Amino acid sequence: MKKTPHSLRASRQATRIPITSPQEIPMSWWTGFGLTLLLMVLAPLVISEYSLTLLAIYALLALSLAFVWGIGGILCFGQAAFYGLGAYTYAIASINFGESTAALAVAVVVAGGGALVLGAMMFYGRITDVYLAVITLVVTLLLFKYVNSTAGDAYVIGDARLGGFNGIPGFASLNVPGLPQVQLGGLALYFVVAASLLACWLLLRWICTRAFGRQLVGIRENELRAELLGYDVRLIKTLAFGIGGAMAGLAGVFFACWAEIVTPEVFSLGVSAEVIIWVLVGGLGTLWGPMLGAVLLGALKGYLGGQQLLNNSVVMGVLLILVVLFLPRGVLPSFTKVLNFYRNRRRMSVTALEQSNDA
Repeated sequence: MKKTPHSLRASRQATRIPITSPQEIPMSWWTGFGLTLLLMVLAPLVISEYSLTLLAIYALLALSLAFVWGIGGILCFGQAAFYGLGAYTYAIASINFGESTAALAVAVVVAGGGALVLGAMMFYGRITDVYLAVITLVVTLLLFKYVNSTAGDAYVIGDARLGGFNGIPGFASLNVPGLPQVQLGGLALYFVVAASLLACWLLLRWICTRAFGRQLVGIRENELRAELLGYDVRLIKTLAFGIGGAMAGLAGVFFACWAEIVTPEVFSLGVSAEVIIWVLVGGLGTLWGPMLGAVLLGALKGYLGGQQLLNNSVVMGVLLILVVLFLPRGVLPSFTKVLNFYRNRRRMSVTALEQSNDA
């Protein structure tokens, strides 16, 4: 069936990401991007690179779900499954390969491939809504249960022992490609993670401005209409799910390098819940919002953990309730709405003043 101009306009209006060419992007956007880049470069001067690296990893994980859920409308409660797959695959591959470049590539492919397989089974099986969320959550819990039970000597992949609840320690961190002896840690690891985060954000923003992104948003808004217009809904959703899984796997790789050990906790229910909270608090339907939510809540979690004042889970739960009640669109969209309101009010005041002077 022929795709009508009206349907394409509706898809473009549904997303909060402007469909523009690079020449049409306003100067304010480039200014904001430049300030963000400058902030990421200067942040290590006042905050430890250890903490900054973890916050950047959180932001990358939140970004992966922001695309799958916020842009694609695919409710996934199991983003920790691909996060954990990336972390464990990297640990196993780096022990066997002896260097990180190939291990990183294998980990991202395994996480993305796992997401593609699971997505194909769900979407081609016509599984939607709450059933999809339950399946992704169950897959995560199954992986958590299985990895916890791999403490025996029989659970070995090449030279890597899975270790059960003790996890896998002693694998190589990131190194310069082709130079296994030159490892990237500390400040260098932070800049690698930060650069990867920006690259992934730019990639997703570019995807959202292409036909694939507009089709994905159209499916999110009205899946039946998109299918009647001739779009391959199941394929588009499967590919989007795979992209999100690959990015979550990349975040898992970076977490493994940061922590220098991988344990079954990467598959835990707590990780899955935290990612959802980051996205909701930051702003569902945006790419910047969930990253901001991950950084703010991650920093709060680290502070509370260091002070040992309150239980992190209680604080996160209370914050989620408050945001849902008072800022249902999330922090970033609500802030943008208020900012636009005052801008329009000021513009109207200036216009009225000019008209009165002309009179």
